[in-house]
Amino acid sequence: MTTLPRPTTILTADDARRIALRAQGFLGAPDRRAGVRGVLRHLGAVQLDTISVLARSHELVPYARLGAVGRKTVEAAYWSGTRAFEYWSHAACLLPIEEWPHFAFRRRAYRHRPHWNHELPEGTYEQVIKQLRAEGPLTSTELGGAKRTSDWWDWSGTKVAVERALMYGEVVCVARRGWKRVYDLAERAIPDALLHDELDDTECLRRLVRLAGESLGVGTRADIADYHRLKGEQVDAVIADSGLVPVEVEGWGRPAWADPAALAAPPRGRHRTTLLSPFDSLIWERARTERIFGFTHRLEAYVPKPKRVYGYFAMPVLAGGLLVGRVDPAREGRTLVAKQVTLDGAKAVPAVAQALIEAAGWVDCTDVRVERVDAPELREPLVRELARALG
Repeated sequence: MTTLPRPTTILTADDARRIALRAQGFLGAPDRRAGVRGVLRHLGAVQLDTISVLARSHELVPYARLGAVGRKTVEAAYWSGTRAFEYWSHAACLLPIEEWPHFAFRRRAYRHRPHWNHELPEGTYEQVIKQLRAEGPLTSTELGGAKRTSDWWDWSGTKVAVERALMYGEVVCVARRGWKRVYDLAERAIPDALLHDELDDTECLRRLVRLAGESLGVGTRADIADYHRLKGEQVDAVIADSGLVPVEVEGWGRPAWADPAALAAPPRGRHRTTLLSPFDSLIWERARTERIFGFTHRLEAYVPKPKRVYGYFAMPVLAGGLLVGRVDPAREGRTLVAKQVTLDGAKAVPAVAQALIEAAGWVDCTDVRVERVDAPELREPLVRELARALG
């Protein structure tokens, strides 16, 4: 059992919350010059998901921090000029291209993995690599088909092969066409200086633990492990040499580690008011979200409709450094529809209205309609606040 060094810094729960908000880009002036690329670099990972309501999650993440950044600008920042790569981190994520060498440990693990859910037909892998070398970049459809049947999970041999090659690091996604991955050989797409697996597992893990600590500001062992989906024992093996420092957070009841830079200056500045993607890294880990914000977060898109509590794509509302409600949105023409709104009391009404108005403008909607509010007595105050803001 590892003996942890005694913390020399004691943080209040509010200190920890503000440190976390600043580390995630929600406290203080946003770095607009660095733009979307800066957000990705700062967070270390942006989760991808197929669901699109107001926009896809990888668009919502920079929007939440920068405001109404152009959606074409978002796409260009991720996929133009090899600035990022898609890989398995917290989930399927966009990652800064500079971190390619630090995922060598995961690529090696995939190469030595004994069992897979999808069977790989003999010779298919070699054929995919040969075709990409001759004709790439290509989608899986252009390579010979993505599915055998209409079932989403019933991949063709070609799709299995190219996704396996992506996990091995021989292939990368260089663009998206209608949300389909466009694949090419890593040797053509990744800068030569980064295209190597020379770092051993310990060096990779040390870097990812440090990055997670910087992106979280302060976190427990479980928080840090969850950020890039490391195992607890992997974190234990390197955290003492990661550059993170042990701290005690009042009320957390467990050891925590912090980015020393986050402790050097008190978090100050303006709080962002915004809708959050359910896949935003601020709220990735449910236990952490409850510990820091006293807020229970759960995506219900995959929950049967009768069992949903907050809605299909309920987006938490961040305001004043707190999570003050949820909005389950939809779009009808140029109207943003708040199908279901949950408010943390009347004090949350102005912030939720502000978040809805800004989001509507970003997705080119000119009106906002509220359908249901969980506290019925707050529906009219919210509608009045929206009408006043819309003028």
